Amino acid sequence: MLHTVINSPFRCDFNALLRMLANGDDVLLMQDGVLAALEGSQALELLLLAPISLYALQDDVIARGLSAQISSSVAAVSYTEFVALTVKQTQQMTW
Repeated sequence: MLHTVINSPFRCDFNALLRMLANGDDVLLMQDGVLAALEGSQALELLLLAPISLYALQDDVIARGLSAQISSSVAAVSYTEFVALTVKQTQQMTW
């Protein structure tokens, strides 16, 4: 499943998201969801414990001026790569 996180981890049911994650899922952080990729944040630490692949939409990271604060554990993706993730994962959930 592809989980797209568009809200800050403080403005969505982040605990429910964590409970829903399964082996092989992809999580794409976009819009204010990129805040979950901040180095040293609790949200990031919890996501890194899950058996998932973690991505952040590069344009949204840049738009928020966070390029230097995003963890290197999070793969930056373009809109083209975002589309590829939607093709790869037929089921999707937005948070």
